[in-house]
Amino acid sequence: MLLPLLTLPRAMPVASKRPTQSGVPPTREDRERVRTLAARYVAAVKPVIPISLEELRTHAERLTAAEGLSEAFQNYVGVVINSEANREALAGVPFERRLLLLPKCLRVEDRCPAPFDEFGLLCKQCGLCTIQDLQAEAEKLGYAVLVAEGSALVMAIIQTGKIDAIIGVSCLSVLEKAFPYMEAAAIPGVAIPLLQDDCKDTSIDVEWVWDFIHLSSDDRTFRLDLDGVRAEVDTWFTPAALREILADGDTPSERIAREWLARAGKRWRPFLVACVWKALQDDPTTPFPDDLKKLAVAVECFHKASLVHDDIEDSDDLRYGEKTLHAQHGIPVALNVGDLLLGDGYRLIAETDAPSSVRAEMLRIAAEGHRTLCLGQGNELTWANEPTPLTPLEVVGIHRQKTSPAFEVALRIGAAFGGADADLHATLTAYSEALGIAYQIRDDIDDLTNPDGDDLTLTRPAFPLAAAYERAKGEDREALERAWRRAADAPDAATLREIIDRLGAGERAEQMLDSYKEQAVRVLLDVQNPSLKGLLRRVVGKIFSVEIRSWCREFETRNAASRPASPEAVG
Repeated sequence: MLLPLLTLPRAMPVASKRPTQSGVPPTREDRERVRTLAARYVAAVKPVIPISLEELRTHAERLTAAEGLSEAFQNYVGVVINSEANREALAGVPFERRLLLLPKCLRVEDRCPAPFDEFGLLCKQCGLCTIQDLQAEAEKLGYAVLVAEGSALVMAIIQTGKIDAIIGVSCLSVLEKAFPYMEAAAIPGVAIPLLQDDCKDTSIDVEWVWDFIHLSSDDRTFRLDLDGVRAEVDTWFTPAALREILADGDTPSERIAREWLARAGKRWRPFLVACVWKALQDDPTTPFPDDLKKLAVAVECFHKASLVHDDIEDSDDLRYGEKTLHAQHGIPVALNVGDLLLGDGYRLIAETDAPSSVRAEMLRIAAEGHRTLCLGQGNELTWANEPTPLTPLEVVGIHRQKTSPAFEVALRIGAAFGGADADLHATLTAYSEALGIAYQIRDDIDDLTNPDGDDLTLTRPAFPLAAAYERAKGEDREALERAWRRAADAPDAATLREIIDRLGAGERAEQMLDSYKEQAVRVLLDVQNPSLKGLLRRVVGKIFSVEIRSWCREFETRNAASRPASPEAVG
């Protein structure tokens, strides 16, 4: 549901990179904060649906003022409040009584092979955009799906009495047209605004759409606060908590190991352990048992041990903005602490009060992941001894061995402790592979824009450099060849960034990132546990972010001409 009577803001706050007519916050962190605040507001105020436009305006103004949010976000705040207020009602509507309304502007317009009929876009399942995945998944669940502007169609479908809930995706100028019909029919409706108002090749917060598509009373985790889970996991890594969980002594090596575990980090891996276990519980409000905390810390022990050894092997002096362990204590001490962390990880798994077969399986999962990671690191070290240009496929192969196993160990240990079957373990392996590769490519991309990033000077193989070398000719290829081989006259990082940008290698890296993210999503299509399926899909959204890109051409034309937009111009 929408805010058609609210004035669309003309500009974003100063902090925003680009203004948008819709007032959508520019970063995922901003959007998630608004959604968290809206959920708390709805829980406290308990507005009764259907909410009138005047009520919705009042709620949005109150929350915006109370939390000190920019007034430019007020439309977005209202949309989110209404969606959160309708969440419970939507969850109770069977999938086959719901309509998913998607905008045709999500397609890659210049390459899209799909024709149109009176019901909108007829997707050809070409894989070029997110329409295919969202439509296929929704229809598999039983939804009616329209890829069109849809106002008249929505009215007609509502009047048939066969639709009891609507999920709408589009810019506000299109979504608002369905609002009067939903309000009049008292049909629960949620809206997901586009991340930009352009009418061509637009993008959306796919994770948010996926969340609402799968929202069901059968999914026992749809109310689960993932940010709350992350915050709780962080409490397991305070000095006091680590001393209790590890139950170790106070020798210098143990103190250094605990201090290293407590250092800053994203802690995705222990978070995944907790999430998977939580999704497999009959009651998602069940508190985390002490053994689960041990498993989460064990997985982080493995990860932090690998960082200690990597930093030594790569001669890195900084980690988390502080001195690396070997730079602080010397290589012998650092090596010993890394080995101690590995031992602690296996010890914590073995000490859990799980059935012996489950403990054995968790230890096997950890050992296999440890071995695969070492093989990947070994391949990278072999390359470092005699560096030569690598193909994008070869770089992905190293990422597959070095990064994916850590995600797999975390997910599968949480699943094993939660009682998962063999089919689920196979799915988690495939999901982890795609997730890990995407994660590492995202790190490679970050080095393109991070002035302090040194991986462009080939501390390790990076995907954008491989893609650039594959495309380069003449002087560019010679320069990249020198960079790959670490020649004395190799170009500096700034020059490499310029070459990568000019050859479009950064764009190709972005495409590969999106491809592996989508692959992780597709792997989940056959997961039968709705709680786990929805949760893992949301995890992708937590790890990766999407940025707003541009103005809406249709709005620009409309504002310049001071006349209403034609239906043909709207996504």
